[in-house]
Amino acid sequence: MPRIHCACALATGLALALPAGAARHVQVLRLQPGDALTLFNGEGGEFEATVTQMGRSDVQVSVGAHRAIERETAQAVHLAVVMPANDRMDWLVEKAAELGAASVQPLVSARSVLRLQGERAQRRQAHWQGIAAAACEQCGRNRIPAVHAIAELSAWQPPAVDRHVLSFAADARPLAGLLGSDAPILLLSGPEGGLSPREEAAAREAGFRPVSLGGRVLRADTAPLAALAALTLAGAAAGDSR
Repeated sequence: MPRIHCACALATGLALALPAGAARHVQVLRLQPGDALTLFNGEGGEFEATVTQMGRSDVQVSVGAHRAIERETAQAVHLAVVMPANDRMDWLVEKAAELGAASVQPLVSARSVLRLQGERAQRRQAHWQGIAAAACEQCGRNRIPAVHAIAELSAWQPPAVDRHVLSFAADARPLAGLLGSDAPILLLSGPEGGLSPREEAAAREAGFRPVSLGGRVLRADTAPLAALAALTLAGAAAGDSR
C-alpha cells in the first residue's frame, strides 16, 4: 500500500484535501477514487486513508483509523557530518533516514569541498529534508529525521548528549563499545581528508570521545553511514527496536 507523507494535521474521520506535494505524489502513482493509502505526518503513527476524489491538481481523501506504529531504533543516533562533495550528501541523507538517524546536522569545516551559504544553503536544507521524508515513505518510518541548517563546525553548538567523533587516533576505541545502550548519542564525522588536527582537538575539548571503524579509510559519505548501521541495525537484530 502506498505511504504518503502529509505535512498537515490528521485525524480519523477527516475529509482532507492533500497538500500540493502529497497530491502530486498520489497523482504520479495514478491512484483512483476508492484506492487505499497510508498517511503519516511525522507526529507519530500512521493513518489509513482512501482516495475520494481526483482533480486535475487536487486530491481529496477520507482519513480512517490511526495505527500507533513506530519503527524507530532503540538508541537515538544523531549524525553531524561535514558535507561530502558533489551529490553525495543527497545519498547520505537518504540512507541515514532509512537506517534510522534521529537527525542530520550538515557542517562545513576547514577541509570542506562543498561550501554553501545564504539562500543556496537554505534551498539545499529544504531539498535534503524532502529527501529524508521520501526515504521515510519508502522504509516505513513515521518519524522524519530533522535535517538542520548548515553550520560552520567552529561555531556549531552540539546538543547535550553523549558525543563521539570518528577518528584514526591511537586512543580511539572501537565503535562496538557503544553498542548495548539506549542513551542517545551524537556522532561527528569529517570530510574528505578528515578533520584537521585543530578541529579534532577542539572536538575533544567539547566532550567528543574518539571512536574507530577500524584500519580502512572509508569515504566521507560511507563512514558515518557504516557507523550508523552498526549502531541501529545491531539493536534491531537483537530485538531492541520499537
